[in-house]
Amino acid sequence: MGQRALDIVAIGDAIVDVIATCDDSFLESRGFEKGSMRLLTEGQASDLYRAIGPAREISGGSAANSMAGAAALGLSAAFVGQVADDQLGAIFAHDMRSLGIRFDTASIAGPPPTGICLILVTRDAQRTMSTFPGASHELTPAALDRALIQSASITFLEGYLWGPERPRAAMLEAARIAQQADRTVAFTLSESLCLGDRRDGVLGMIEGRLVDVLFGNDHEMRHLTGCADIDECIDALRSKVGTLVITKGAQGAIAVRGDERVEVRAAPVATVVDTTGAGDQFAAGFLAASLSERPLKACLQAGTLAAAEVISHFGARPQTDLRQLVAW
Repeated sequence: MGQRALDIVAIGDAIVDVIATCDDSFLESRGFEKGSMRLLTEGQASDLYRAIGPAREISGGSAANSMAGAAALGLSAAFVGQVADDQLGAIFAHDMRSLGIRFDTASIAGPPPTGICLILVTRDAQRTMSTFPGASHELTPAALDRALIQSASITFLEGYLWGPERPRAAMLEAARIAQQADRTVAFTLSESLCLGDRRDGVLGMIEGRLVDVLFGNDHEMRHLTGCADIDECIDALRSKVGTLVITKGAQGAIAVRGDERVEVRAAPVATVVDTTGAGDQFAAGFLAASLSERPLKACLQAGTLAAAEVISHFGARPQTDLRQLVAW
């Protein structure tokens, strides 16, 4: 094996989040199911943006958020994702680099423009997401830096980017490069796997033993496996991935590795403000602890602490020093 110059590299959506508060009646007027995720056209995204109230804009995307958490935990991190040569693309690149995350993917000339995710947060802290992926779905295998992937201990892949053919091909190629270099491949599921035939493709990757660590919440795991019960989901997947991690929101999380099964409670939070990014930061905390060769329970606890920090404020990225919060 070559020298591992990087802790983790992620491949995912390069999206700018627009976060606004709203009441339930606004969601109802738009026909949005609270807590859901939907894809929008560019025109629909523009219409919704005009209709919402004052908003906060910050670079997002599931795997990109996880890399922000990884950097806050002291890891050396890189991100591969596609933006356009426009204002939002420049904002995304600046935000990533300002956090110390390596981001070298060349921008493309639009259209489409850089992707945007409109996140509506209700008083109960539930978030309803409407995404126009834009340029992020134009990522191709040509954007990959083979040496970068080979140098990273972990290659982290995002389920939201799985559907479109070109970025899916890029992620599969990255997984193969990582495995050939004897690196760890982690994959995080997403609600978007409920769309079309994406489920079968992810199952094929898992069956092909391309995934070493699989993250997902209890709903995503049930959809992926077709099982109604979490224990049945675990039985269906435990022999196919090295480490299986299932988050259950306020009920905590489960990790399974071989014959070992560990469950922890969620970390306490005084006030839940916005659940956006909880799963992203959980993954960052878990992987950071695993890179420090911590026991499985400690990895889960690190994940729950990182998730608790992010749901205590607006936005999907940490606002405190996670290295002090998640003290090994």
